Amino acid sequence: MTNDQNILLLPQMTEVWQETLNWQPEPEQQQLFQKLYEGILSGNRQLNLTRITAAEDFWEKHLWDSLVGLAPIWQSVTPGQRIIDIGTGAGFPGLPVAIAFPNTAITLLDSTRKKITFLETLIPQLEINNVKTVVGRAEAIGQKQQHRHSYDIALVRAVSAPSVCAEYALPLLKQGGLAILYRGHWTDEETEALQPAVKKLGGKIESVEKFTTPLSDSVRHCLLLKVLSPTVAKFPRAVGLPAQEPLN
Repeated sequence: MTNDQNILLLPQMTEVWQETLNWQPEPEQQQLFQKLYEGILSGNRQLNLTRITAAEDFWEKHLWDSLVGLAPIWQSVTPGQRIIDIGTGAGFPGLPVAIAFPNTAITLLDSTRKKITFLETLIPQLEINNVKTVVGRAEAIGQKQQHRHSYDIALVRAVSAPSVCAEYALPLLKQGGLAILYRGHWTDEETEALQPAVKKLGGKIESVEKFTTPLSDSVRHCLLLKVLSPTVAKFPRAVGLPAQEPLN
């Protein structure tokens, strides 16, 4: 095996998966992670999908980081649940979640047509049938009947300010649904500042989870926002408004 081929092989990381998620990918899932990695590297030649291309970096920052957001609820993700990935970009965290939870229904949402077109070619290559794609802005999708109050879990990774992410996500969720906001560093003061916006959207901050990445020893946080009552009709506001005038 040449050095080039070595670089293209993802690490297995079986013990780390077990320690951090109390889970290990089946051999078929490991193969799908590998195919996903190769598909992203291939797509990167035409599109600027990710700067993270080294095998270990990809494993930690795209696979592990995508799945650790679900660590607090891992055992309660059940077959048939609907999950939406808002601002999916190159398919993260949605595609790793689809591979880890093959009995759920994943929707990948992004406003960039080129990225969705790429995903629509990648998904058949992975031969996974629990994923569909939607092109659009979260503000517009959140007002459409087929999406509003329709999902059990919403994932929002590296998209915008926390209150903006909350306004994108909560209107899409059923009562009792959870939004998972992926953040880097996070403080108690930020939690306090976010609470009024989440309340206006019909939710509460269920928990703030802190993680340390297993290879680079970086700090990550995930915010779990729970929908207590359906978000009122005026949210999300018109396209662009949540980012221009964040809720407080």
